[in-house]
Amino acid sequence: MKTDGYTVKDKEFWRIIASLLLASLFIFANLYAVQPLLPVFVEEFHVSVSVSSLAMSLTIVGLIIGLIVLGFFSDRNGRRFYIIYSLLGSAVPFFIIPLTDSFTLFLTLRFIQGIALAGVPAAALAYISEEIDRKSVAYATALYISSNALGGMLGRVVSGFLTDAFSWQSTFYIFGIIGLILFAGVWMLLPRSRNFTASKMTFAKDIEGFLFHLKNPSLLVVFGLGAVLQISFTGVWTYLPFHLQTPPFDMSLQAISYLFLAYGIGVIGSPMAGKAAERFGLREVRMVGVFLLSIGIFMAISPYLWMIVVGLCVTCLGFFAAHSLTAASVGQEATHHKGSASSLYLVSYYIGVALGSSILSPLWISAGWNGLILFTAILPLVYVLIITLFKKKTGSASSG
Repeated sequence: MKTDGYTVKDKEFWRIIASLLLASLFIFANLYAVQPLLPVFVEEFHVSVSVSSLAMSLTIVGLIIGLIVLGFFSDRNGRRFYIIYSLLGSAVPFFIIPLTDSFTLFLTLRFIQGIALAGVPAAALAYISEEIDRKSVAYATALYISSNALGGMLGRVVSGFLTDAFSWQSTFYIFGIIGLILFAGVWMLLPRSRNFTASKMTFAKDIEGFLFHLKNPSLLVVFGLGAVLQISFTGVWTYLPFHLQTPPFDMSLQAISYLFLAYGIGVIGSPMAGKAAERFGLREVRMVGVFLLSIGIFMAISPYLWMIVVGLCVTCLGFFAAHSLTAASVGQEATHHKGSASSLYLVSYYIGVALGSSILSPLWISAGWNGLILFTAILPLVYVLIITLFKKKTGSASSG
């Protein structure tokens, strides 16, 4: 029998918020911690830039697989188990990876770590919707999502700082210890589910729900935009450390890691974009976000560090505005199986992360920073232009 959800007046509400904030901070810090360290892996393991970038992209591939598989299992076995043990499963590899001198084993463990990471994002939003009072769900969700961006920012900044001060191995051990502490904390804090109802649907029916969305052209456009935004955004941040370690900048890893603080703009940009969309319309504000993303990326071609810093801040503002509104449009475009539609958007979003991490490596090698910047700045604009022209040609009135 279902019970009333927790409200902001209940201590359990704040236990849930604290648990999910801590879990999300660690999961996303874990996910992106290796991004500023890619140049270190090139030197440490004597691998190419392309191979080094797999430390990011293979983790994302594991995450994508985990989102689908663990999402199905959490519908049947409950949310709490997957949220809690995701922390344990993703912390343990941090103690094993520093012991290996094989980059192949390093990548294998990061792939496994990616699967474990998926437990939190696969179950957290469903847990919130089931256990929190309907009037408080939006507030709880906003707090959880903001912690995603904050976790990604802290992971990049802290890993770069610690590695420059100590070593990448020490950084991994510290992350592992933090993960174990948070696992114990969330295990004690997170209330047991009261309103979870196990899904009686077969896996075949779940797959049918996924395939249903792949026949919806409007949703495919949204999924594609999510991927394109991430390809450009991740591409810039993945190869930024390589660029800034060379003349005329010659920056240390610690100094470069501070630039990831620009991600803090995303914590502000997402709610700002939501408010603006209520007044001016989702499509219009999303277009502004796409333009800001491209303008910010173009600014990073500058030979002046201050201009690159400003460009990165504008890039983050535009990306998080466009991404949050693209994610919001999924619910508008999906007529059925809205949960699986949201999962597919997450999958496409992280496919963009994986592609932005590795597929742009040949471009970086052949055309350098300027070529990478031109491609990543133009790509979102070209995508939006093609979709707009196609819709005008077909006379479609649906949102893209």
